[in-house]
Formats: sequence, structure tokens, C-alpha cells
Amino acid sequence: MLRSFSNLGFNDANVRRGGADAAIADLARNKSPRILVVDVSGMPEPMAAINRLADVCNPATEVIVVGDRNDIVLYRDMKAAGVAEYFFKPLISTVVTRVLSTLAQGDKETRTRRTGKLVITLGVRGGVGTTTIATQLAWHLAEERQRRVLLLDLDLQSGDAAMQLDATPNHALREALEHPERVDDLFLERGITHVTERLDLFAALEPLSDMAAPSEEAVMQLLGTLTQRYRFVIIDLTTTAALQLPKLLHFANTVLLVSDSTLISVREVGRWRERIGPNSPDRTTLHVLNKQGADGSLPDDELARALVSRPDVSIPYDRTLAKTAMLGTKAIQAGGGVRRGLAVLERELAGVEGGEPKTSFWQKVFG
Repeated sequence: MLRSFSNLGFNDANVRRGGADAAIADLARNKSPRILVVDVSGMPEPMAAINRLADVCNPATEVIVVGDRNDIVLYRDMKAAGVAEYFFKPLISTVVTRVLSTLAQGDKETRTRRTGKLVITLGVRGGVGTTTIATQLAWHLAEERQRRVLLLDLDLQSGDAAMQLDATPNHALREALEHPERVDDLFLERGITHVTERLDLFAALEPLSDMAAPSEEAVMQLLGTLTQRYRFVIIDLTTTAALQLPKLLHFANTVLLVSDSTLISVREVGRWRERIGPNSPDRTTLHVLNKQGADGSLPDDELARALVSRPDVSIPYDRTLAKTAMLGTKAIQAGGGVRRGLAVLERELAGVEGGEPKTSFWQKVFG
């Protein structure tokens, strides 16, 4: 394997002992490489190891797995999970070199295509705390689940995501939406705000007199680029933008309908569910009931009668978190009720419960 890398001019290849477990521990702390080779020889459940590895490996990384089982079922499972290639020992250097060469050249016809998961947070009306849910979810997925996450605020004139994350918005997002053909790795590296090592933000704050209405084609093209770089792309979406970008709601893997416990919110949840349509194998809509118990909320028994179905996640009102927009990241780590509610969402989105995968994470995330 090392000879194949050397033959192709990869002189910076790094070898670590320990197999899949060592790779998982290393990638949880460090940036994912362009090409990753992992040995699962001797492991009784190699797919379980690959699923755990997927939790910490970026979508753009091409993964080659080496094992000691000549098993067609295992091979198909690996390929279905998004693995670029599976080799069983002994390795044939010419075959390995050919595969590495294809991956290095980025052959669009043969290269494994994988994308991260797209999550939309959509408030059914203003003031229900959608941005707070989006920033909290992005923070905890990045910092506690150690995923690489991008938060995209599509409210170019009045978005608060940057303020809640103690970040400074710029004009790069608008430029990306007006000229998506210019977006490449260098553009994103310069335009995206790095909040933490694993959490990035793409946000703008354009003048109120200069209304920017991005086209749906531009948004979809930008998302196609972003989902190749991040495990999760979380969009903070207003109802106005959602109505202007109808395809976006059906492009997402998960739509989080955020409401409070007021009667008008209950009505709007039903209308947006009808607008989005039923769940499909590729998209799930979840109702997040936020600020439960705040002043003006319906009593629990009336709320249960008014809703067609129970909320998927309920988050109690927290006066501390109500100050998030003013306190920034200091408030993100506060609020036990919000953290418990988000834990349910995190397990649903990351496909884990009790620390073990419920199903193949790559099968959930990668197409």
C-alpha cells in the first residue's frame, strides 16, 4: 500500500498503528485526510467499525478499507455505505495503485459521491426561537458529537445566527449566492467564519435598503458544494425564504418545524406540514415544540387536543436561553432543559443511541 502511494507521488502519507479504532480516535481530534486507508482485519464486525468511523470522517474523504474476508456481501455493504473500495488480503499493488490514481484525479464518473446531511430549521412564525434552536443544535453536534458542521443563515438582512455565535458576518454569502460558479475551496475558506475547530458559519448582514433575494438555483448549487465539505449543513430558514425556495424543503434530509405553545403556532404547524407533505425515505419532518410553558402558552391538555400529533421534541422555556442573542456563545452552554431536548434531536440526526449506531450512519447520510 505504501509503495502505491509513493508511486503516485504521495510523499506525505501518514501511517498509524491500531486499525479502525486508532483511526476513529485520531479523526475525532484532527482534520480528515483526502484519502483514508483503514485495516479491519481480524475484527468480528467490520461494518460496525466503519459506521463508527463515519461519525468522525468528513464526507469529502475517500475511504479505502482493507480486510481479511473475501466476502461479496461485506463488499456490497461497504460500497453501499459509501466506501470507495474494499480490498481483501493479499493486496495486489497494481490494482491498489489504479484505484488510488482514480481517486487522486477526482474522476467524476468513478469517484464515490457522498454528501453530508442537510437539516433545515424552519420557524412556523416569527419569535418562536428558530435561530436559537439552529445555533444550539449546530454547536452541540460540533462540540459534543465532534461532527464537522456548517450553520447557514439565509436571512441576509436580519439574521441573528452570527450574533448568537459571537461572530462577525460578511458579504461573502451574498457574493456566493449571486455568483455560485465562483465558489470553490479557496472562496469558502476566506468567506466562511470559523466559530470553533469543527463549527463554521456562513452568514451576512446586508443593508435593509438593499434587498437580496437569492435564486433557488443559486441556493441549490451552493448547497451542493457545502454538503461535500461538511457532515451537517444546518440552515436557519425564515418562512418568507421557505415560500420563495419551495424545492429546498424537499431537498433537505430533515426539516425541523419549530413552534411555541401558542394557538397560532399550533395552526401554523398544521399548515406547514401540509405544505411540506408526508415523510419519505429521503426526508423527515420533525416538530420541535420550543418555549413550552412560557407566558401565553396553551395549557398542556388544550395543546394536546389542538395538535394533530404530539411534538417530536419538547423544549421547556428557559429564561437564561432567552438571552442567547445578547450573550452569544456564553449562553449556548447553559440551559439544561434545552440541552436535554437537543439530545433527542442529536441522537435522531446522528443515528446513535447510548453511543452505538442504530443503523448505518453512512446509509442514512450518504446517497
